[in-house]
Amino acid sequence: MTRIGATAWLSLACALAMSAAWAQPAVVDDSLDPPQPGKPLLDRDFGVGTRRFGLDRKVEMYQWRASRDGYTKVWNSAAIDSSGFAAGHVNPKKLPLDNRRWWSDDATLEGKPLDAAVLQTLGQWRVFRPNFSRLPANLAASFQPEGDGLGSAENPLDPQVGDIRITWRELNLPPLDDKVELRGGRWLLSPEAAAQALSAERASTVVELPPGTDQRLLPWLLGAAAMLLGAALVWRRMRRRRSGNVHGSPPSRG
Repeated sequence: MTRIGATAWLSLACALAMSAAWAQPAVVDDSLDPPQPGKPLLDRDFGVGTRRFGLDRKVEMYQWRASRDGYTKVWNSAAIDSSGFAAGHVNPKKLPLDNRRWWSDDATLEGKPLDAAVLQTLGQWRVFRPNFSRLPANLAASFQPEGDGLGSAENPLDPQVGDIRITWRELNLPPLDDKVELRGGRWLLSPEAAAQALSAERASTVVELPPGTDQRLLPWLLGAAAMLLGAALVWRRMRRRRSGNVHGSPPSRG
């Protein structure tokens, strides 16, 4: 048998490695292009617009709210009925402006339309500070910039019942890889993404915990489950022993 030297073995190994590398298929980037929102959305009442996938106007009014400790003043996005409140705690019957939301109806992904459910399910709302250069003169007389939005209070640090504040949010979309699929020339939610969104919605209606609470409780929950399982096994063994003592023959006396 011919003896192959170390150099020959090294050459053979290099050749095999190069062959394997050439045999590997080329890596193809099949990720989707970023979605396109379409034409800008505009809140014509205030001249506020966005080039994202949705626009949300949130209107809040400073009002009285009844509690066990009496009455407190709070910002609320719906009118609080004060018909049963004590004298001196009267709220306006309705908000002077409506909360409104606009959705992009011509958003696309790689030239194909995006279904509205994709925006409504996967979209992420973010507060932004608009440019109020287009604010109509009649509203400019009633509102002034306050934080990220507008407010009607003469002193923002001391609002009065009936004062209004308004903020806007715009809708952003995350990368849509593995979350949508093209069916009938339209991008729809994938079954996995739809199921995940439904599962998250159900979980949010059961209980709301502060961020990180579930992670902190997880070791304790696992420990408690292990203790319960151990107790169940011990109880089962004790039950078997008792059953054997009752039904088995008495021990013989030597």
